[in-house]
Amino acid sequence: RCGLSSFPRRGGAMAAVRWMLRWVVAAAAAVAAVLALDNGLARTPPMGWLHWERFLCGTDCAADPHRCVRWARVPARCSAPAVPPARPAPWLEQLFMEMADRMAAEGWRDAGYEFICIDDCWMAPTRDKHGRLQADPKRFPSGIRKLADYVHSKGLKLGIYSDVGNKTCAGFPGSYNHYDLDAQTFASWGVDLLKFDGCNSDSLDLLAEGYRHMSLALNNTGRSIVYSCEWPFYLRPVQQPNYTEIKQYCNHWRNFYDVYDSWSSIKSILDWTALHQDTIVKIAGPGGWNDPDMLVIGNFGLSWDQSVTQMAMWAIMAAPLFMSNDLRHISPEAKCLLQNKEVIAINQDPLGKQGYQLIKDKNFQLWERPLSGRAYAVAVLNHQEIGGPQNFTFSLTFLGNGLACNPACSIQQVLPVSRDWGVYSWLSSLSVEVNPTGTVLLKVLPL
Repeated sequence: RCGLSSFPRRGGAMAAVRWMLRWVVAAAAAVAAVLALDNGLARTPPMGWLHWERFLCGTDCAADPHRCVRWARVPARCSAPAVPPARPAPWLEQLFMEMADRMAAEGWRDAGYEFICIDDCWMAPTRDKHGRLQADPKRFPSGIRKLADYVHSKGLKLGIYSDVGNKTCAGFPGSYNHYDLDAQTFASWGVDLLKFDGCNSDSLDLLAEGYRHMSLALNNTGRSIVYSCEWPFYLRPVQQPNYTEIKQYCNHWRNFYDVYDSWSSIKSILDWTALHQDTIVKIAGPGGWNDPDMLVIGNFGLSWDQSVTQMAMWAIMAAPLFMSNDLRHISPEAKCLLQNKEVIAINQDPLGKQGYQLIKDKNFQLWERPLSGRAYAVAVLNHQEIGGPQNFTFSLTFLGNGLACNPACSIQQVLPVSRDWGVYSWLSSLSVEVNPTGTVLLKVLPL
């Protein structure tokens, strides 16, 4: 059968070593979970919406209003272009307010997406006379506090962005030498999440000290603020990150380059994760998560199968789910995929273990993720970009160290469509048909 020849034999010394190593990884993950940042937050991967990938840093609103991040008065399809109002309006505020309206009214909040996050380029070019960060008065004339109040009124939470260095990546004021003041400022505004970037730091020592300092400063405010770091990404070109330490200070952290709205970007993230899984998988768990970056589903660069792959694999990786798209203009198919309750349940599984790649051959990848109740999520990814659907066949004894289907199990398909596959025995083989660049996501339940 297709795919069987690519699998290693289950018997012998090598199989025993593999099984032992997986149990060691599981034990290490249990120990690491104890060392998570002790702020009581992010017990499951955070979910929300972030403006960056979709709206970037368009601040020249006079020259290019339709690509400016403040521009929110988007016309309905097939209507005349919108005309800006004659007097100044809180357009950037309106963008985030409209996203909050959509998240509250159209099922996003109820599906678990709770954060509305502002990324870079929200600040004025300079701090105020008291040394505090301030929002750009033209794009946020009402201030962040009023925006936070509006977001909270919708049952949602507000996230904001700053940087450990002298300046943000886009050149706005950074938090260096102002960590305590900035933390107090964010808390006074009612901020619920801080994305803390790592640009423009003068040394690795200052970078590390800045990330530690801001973590303590946020906790000292007395407000619950999720702390999103990019610490390991900025360390990796020079030294191996100490993930045990990073998890003691951060709720989730970026390891790799920014996601782009393209299949090549999604592939590169998955390849990097698989290559480094022995280092990063064991540290993830309640309170601290590896962050492969935003969901770009509902934009322009992914096919339907590739969108399914991103959603399925972000669930397998126990990744924070932050969409970056335009919720005012999203297809019903993309909305249905992003709000899929079965996929979100896998992503949010309370056991909190990150999944990992079991095998990669010429055409396919097989991943699994341990879930609560001795269940497993299983993803079969066809990484070919040519031809049509192909079948991948594997023995169920390969899953869960041989225990996932011992003595029997039921199998449910979650993506691309929900389907009951029935009951299988421990010695059964499973044959899965997968479209090119697509993924079939399964849930294996013990009997």
